[in-house]
Amino acid sequence: MPVNGVPGGEASMDNREKLLEQLTGVDSSKLNYYVELKKRNQEVLKQNSRLEILRQLSRDINIDMSIADIVEGAFSKLPQTLPCDFLGLVAVKSNGLILKALQPPDFCRIEDFPAHSPSLKVIQQKRAEIFNLPPDELSHIRINPAYPGPLRSLAIAPMFKRDEVIGALIVASGTFEAYDRNDLNFVEHLGDQLSISIQNARLYKQVSRAKEEWESTFMAVTDPIFLVDTDYNVLLHNGRLPAEMQFFWDQSLSRKCFAKLHGRKEPCQDCPIREVQRTRQPVYQRWQTESGLVLDLSYYPVMTEGKQLSAVTIILKDVTEKMKMEGQLIQSAKLAALGEMAAGVAHELNSPMTVIIGTAQLVARELQQDGQPERAAELEDIVNSGLRCKRIIQNLLTFSRQDQQPATEIDLNDEARRVLGMIKYQINRSRITITERMTSDLPRLIANGPQIQQVLTNLLINARDALNEVAGREKVIEVSSELRVVSGRRWAVLSVSDNGIGIPSENRPKIFTPFYTSKEATKGTGLGLSVSLGIAESHNGTIEVTSTPGQGSTFSLVLPIDQQ
Repeated sequence: MPVNGVPGGEASMDNREKLLEQLTGVDSSKLNYYVELKKRNQEVLKQNSRLEILRQLSRDINIDMSIADIVEGAFSKLPQTLPCDFLGLVAVKSNGLILKALQPPDFCRIEDFPAHSPSLKVIQQKRAEIFNLPPDELSHIRINPAYPGPLRSLAIAPMFKRDEVIGALIVASGTFEAYDRNDLNFVEHLGDQLSISIQNARLYKQVSRAKEEWESTFMAVTDPIFLVDTDYNVLLHNGRLPAEMQFFWDQSLSRKCFAKLHGRKEPCQDCPIREVQRTRQPVYQRWQTESGLVLDLSYYPVMTEGKQLSAVTIILKDVTEKMKMEGQLIQSAKLAALGEMAAGVAHELNSPMTVIIGTAQLVARELQQDGQPERAAELEDIVNSGLRCKRIIQNLLTFSRQDQQPATEIDLNDEARRVLGMIKYQINRSRITITERMTSDLPRLIANGPQIQQVLTNLLINARDALNEVAGREKVIEVSSELRVVSGRRWAVLSVSDNGIGIPSENRPKIFTPFYTSKEATKGTGLGLSVSLGIAESHNGTIEVTSTPGQGSTFSLVLPIDQQ
């Protein structure tokens, strides 16, 4: 026994405290407390893990992913938080249910969902539920033998689009009673997240499809189209630029429309975009390019929902051929009127001219018989002039009725002489000398003779007008023909040359444009060369031009002798 009983007393005190704790259950309470605390911490970690999975899914799932990709992404994360041997997505169809996606992708086949199917029950009741079922209740799920089975526990949550059920999410395990209420809550949240992702993906596909259809339509339009913002920046175009505008487009580093289309450094004067900005109404403009193209430009405002102008759509339409056709129609109308007038003139003049010529011939014959040949020779001038008048009338009729004449074999030199016979006197009155240099052995060719006469007439009148502005030197027009052989193919060339004022280089690309003229308004319509080129091209030929300002011009009608 220790002195004064101190040590022994302390030991006795400790034993009594331990005995008291054992009798009162204090140790047991501490143990339960720590066990419960550990369990709660595990639950918190588990919930945090599930929240993290939902966050990762919302981050990783892209709107351009397919439903199968979305389900695969979810399946890769699930084993971290709850048992998952199978993940499936069931969609509602008009005639029942269909397994839309599953993971693993070859886990099973479900060809039909019977009336007692858990998925069908969840969709009908619009409520998530846990199912612990014997294998025969899930016999419609045909599991791949490569995977362990059967499934014994399912957690199924409905998937909504607003208030409408569009399907169900199935999480399944081969373990019986694998899921509790917390697990089911998580599956519901996962189903909601996947519903949102799938709907976003579908909306994205619809928008993408509409965008592709719009862009396809935009790109398919053959006329050039541009979308330009209010600061003149080209936002979109369909790549249908005319060749001459392509150079500026390729060279420009700026996105401004005036730089891309016109090669300018600042907006065009009287820019139609400014007019659209001011009036909020479409604007129309006709524009002629340096090469002679005639373009109709339409500017349409693009408005926002707030009625604010956001951009301008510009549509370019090449109307050069349309203008040529209009010119040809006008020319045809003029020729028709001329034909009617010529027919009337011929009818009125033919009879008196016949009397004049016949009478002159009778008088000349009588004078010859009376032994007065000198006086009879004087009457020959009357007869020849009368016959010339009849030829002019006949040529005028033939010229005015050119559309009624078929293409036949013609002599180009003869057609040129017919025209000169009609127009030579008119040109000589302007103190202009006409010279001829024809190739005598020029082969015959197939063409519409009156139309060829019209072309030569237009070329001669243009040459005369060019010489009217010349002073101080002799005025000369030369009409020539020649044979040209190119790559073994023969061509007939009929040329009209003058020593007039020539054509400025900046105007040369425009001379064949319908209604373009450098003459005064009372002296020209701007249709002559356009119609002439159209006639040449209809014969598979062309018109060539060489000109030197201040020295003169040469227009050559080139027609094929050998048809292909």
